[in-house]
Amino acid sequence: MIRHVSAHLEITVTAPADIVWSVAVAESLPITDEELTVTVDGQRVDVGELSDVAGTRLHLTEGVPTGNLALDYRATVDGVADRLTATALEDVLYRRPSRYCDSDTLAPVAFADFGTLDGKELLDAVSSWVGQKLSYISGSSRPTDGAVHAFLSRRGVCRDYAHLVVSLLRARNVPARLVSAYAPGLQPMDFHAVAEALIDGQWNVVDATAMAPRQTLLRIATGRDAADTAFMTVQRGLAQLTQMTVMAVSEDGIPTDDVAQLTHMQ
Repeated sequence: MIRHVSAHLEITVTAPADIVWSVAVAESLPITDEELTVTVDGQRVDVGELSDVAGTRLHLTEGVPTGNLALDYRATVDGVADRLTATALEDVLYRRPSRYCDSDTLAPVAFADFGTLDGKELLDAVSSWVGQKLSYISGSSRPTDGAVHAFLSRRGVCRDYAHLVVSLLRARNVPARLVSAYAPGLQPMDFHAVAEALIDGQWNVVDATAMAPRQTLLRIATGRDAADTAFMTVQRGLAQLTQMTVMAVSEDGIPTDDVAQLTHMQ
């Protein structure tokens, strides 16, 4: 499976800034071609790289001067990643409530609706329930909204679906986490967010939006929730996103996703 991805971001920097980017595909993928550049008013900016969990790669630009910043990223992936096996630490970490996945608050809901289920049956039920209860509406949630807001408002975007899935699974004592991804077949095209759940020691993708086949997803960042997977984080200074274009295509076409089957992030 050959997949091509790219991202173009334009940022207005109004005070010297330190910015962390999470746009590169995970290092565990078989990358055959890749380039990331950051410029301000046409001048190249130095970019450092840090490694995080599950192959996440963070790119750091420090002391970015004021001006018009452009980030361009492209990569080609030829093949698929191995299925991830959870560590003992992950088994503990991803059962806990987090910033956007307040599973403790949603525990009564999880036990009322899914208290008799476990394993794949639980994954299927939670994914189906979230997919049916929420309406996908672009721009309907704020960056500070979490799973409880999605549950109460009954609407959101992909990260809201993923946050609610993760929260309900954690409330049923299933380790679950958020993954940002490139998603061939997604319409409208954008960065995508899905959940991963641990069943029998292996991570499986859960996408309640069903907006793109899970088999073509390319992992970018992995974490407790959107706080760990944001594509842009301004640590110091002032910077405002003004334009973004994301592309993800598969040379082998877009497969039909059998939602009844477990699958891993490839």
